[in-house]
Amino acid sequence: MTRQAREVLVRTQEADGSWKGDYSGPLFLSPLYLIGLYAMDRAPDPGHRDGLLANIRAHQNADGGWGLSPGAPSQVFTSVLNYVAQRLLGVDAKDADLARARAWFLPRGGPLGSGSWGKAVLALLGLYEYDGLTPTPPELWLLPKALPFHPSRMWCHCRMVYLPMGWLYGRKARVRQTPLLAELRRELYPEPYESVDWKAARQRVADTDAYTPRGVWLRAASRVLGLYERLHSKRLRARAMAESLAQIRGEDEATNFLCIAFINKMLDTVVWHLEKPDGPEVRAHLAKLPTYLQPTPEGLALNSYNSSQLWDTTFAIQALVASGADHAREALARAGRFVEAQQVREDSPHPERFYRHPSRGAWPFSTREHGWPISDCTGEAVKACLLLEPLGLNRVPRERLAQAVGFILSLQNRDGGWATYEPTRAPPWLERLNASDVFANIMVDISYVECTSSCVQALVAWKKVQPEAPVEDAITRGLDYLRRTQRGDGSWEGAWGVCFSYGTWFAVSGLVAGGATRADPALRRAVRFLEEHQREDGSWSETLQSCWERRWVDGPTGHAVTTSWVLLTLFACGEADSKSTRRGVAWLRARQGADGRWPREPLAGIYNRTGGIHYDTYLRTFPLWALSLAERTQRRLFPPIQVLTLPPLETGALTP
Repeated sequence: MTRQAREVLVRTQEADGSWKGDYSGPLFLSPLYLIGLYAMDRAPDPGHRDGLLANIRAHQNADGGWGLSPGAPSQVFTSVLNYVAQRLLGVDAKDADLARARAWFLPRGGPLGSGSWGKAVLALLGLYEYDGLTPTPPELWLLPKALPFHPSRMWCHCRMVYLPMGWLYGRKARVRQTPLLAELRRELYPEPYESVDWKAARQRVADTDAYTPRGVWLRAASRVLGLYERLHSKRLRARAMAESLAQIRGEDEATNFLCIAFINKMLDTVVWHLEKPDGPEVRAHLAKLPTYLQPTPEGLALNSYNSSQLWDTTFAIQALVASGADHAREALARAGRFVEAQQVREDSPHPERFYRHPSRGAWPFSTREHGWPISDCTGEAVKACLLLEPLGLNRVPRERLAQAVGFILSLQNRDGGWATYEPTRAPPWLERLNASDVFANIMVDISYVECTSSCVQALVAWKKVQPEAPVEDAITRGLDYLRRTQRGDGSWEGAWGVCFSYGTWFAVSGLVAGGATRADPALRRAVRFLEEHQREDGSWSETLQSCWERRWVDGPTGHAVTTSWVLLTLFACGEADSKSTRRGVAWLRARQGADGRWPREPLAGIYNRTGGIHYDTYLRTFPLWALSLAERTQRRLFPPIQVLTLPPLETGALTP
């Protein structure tokens, strides 16, 4: 079974040595793609239209709406945008599925009940008024950099979304109005468009979209910004618009026009279209747009990132090594070359001007071209390189690995943990100004269990090959962070995977790498927690609802990925021969198909607590890894019987 799973993983390796999988999931990305093209007087490639439409329609919920991701409950934000996207693709308003969609979102106010990002996108089309938006003036970029709410202090994903949004808001950008847009104004609202009280709509959010409450701080900030918008100086606005455009240019150049993610990529493209129609920036952006398109069984989707290649490849390396490196040596050699090629060799251009952390020596989530390295991606890449080194397959010299370690050390926060792209720059209270409505933890790049564990494991591995490396203090502080963040029930909450099985696997792996033994109380509590959530059939299962509700929520069936994460945790805790482990391994083996694969499963990835995302390589990687450890344990506990072979008897040696 392990052999078949290994063959599947090797067979699906890309020519460049990586593993490149489906990283789609957010159901507002395809609408944003289509709306952005429409705003630039462009249409999707004729060969893409049917695939985009099929994917959108495949994910409509039974109630008529769309969620943030497949399987998520309907929200006005995504439902209105997916409705608009289909109308832009030529679907008639009388279509039965569009009628179901209207029946769902009109009683909730239509766009008036949408989360704020949906309103901002609709304003670009003239389907919502700028007076109804929470103000995002571009002048925020002109504030003193020392202020805790200067945009440069926000989590980089957040500031890169609000950067083009602020520019569009400052210009009150609106596309040329068409008869279709006039029809949509009539279709989207439960009342005549002309009679809407837009200022009252600023704070209006449907219950379905109000995951992050709008507290007193945010309402006060909105009022202050609204007052400023009425009184702002035209000269200062011009300066702010120029600064925003300069920051957008800096992002484009540092990422080779890929941008940090698809949302700001599409918005940046629209900004350049409005500023310099058909200019070189627009052409450069359009050339990179196809990078984000992702074929899926349901149709054509949009990936959130240009890919998850580096991340997926580091785990594939670890799984293949666990399964027996001799059986996958060529694949590991190709993977080693890919990892070497993706290391960032220089800092981004003008890092201080564009508020970028030094990045030399680090690794990104996807490819070197992307230009945004991350703490845990760097940690996993270092681990993978050091695993390949004894095999003679590591291509990254020690001096470059030392640069990676230096990058990791530079990102450690005061609390001992690690954030994602940068050390934490803002106080925790800035999250109270989160105006997204539908997401959590978007304002501040806080420390995360997964990032901390990956970095600690990398530093421990580096210390083994470089005993003189001054990393002991960072390891100790990281381990303290992991211990402090264990929940009372024995689990750790995952921030980038679903959810407690994922976070607990990372945390336990970090503690064990740091020297925790089987008897460690933290590991004992983790084992009890996981055993309590084992299903009757021996599997484990978690759904996206675990992330939303911040408690373990079982799915209707077992999940191979969840079960694999739990098994990897139990192996790390010294529970290789426990009853729970044996039952989990038996289920995982029985679940594997004759072709060596496991059946397709619900989304295993998460971001900002509410957004599900797909990692289809996980289903090829983690079950192989878990079963490989199981087989290794089985060989240790039950070694092959040594049969004693006697020499043949000589004729006549025995006398009667």
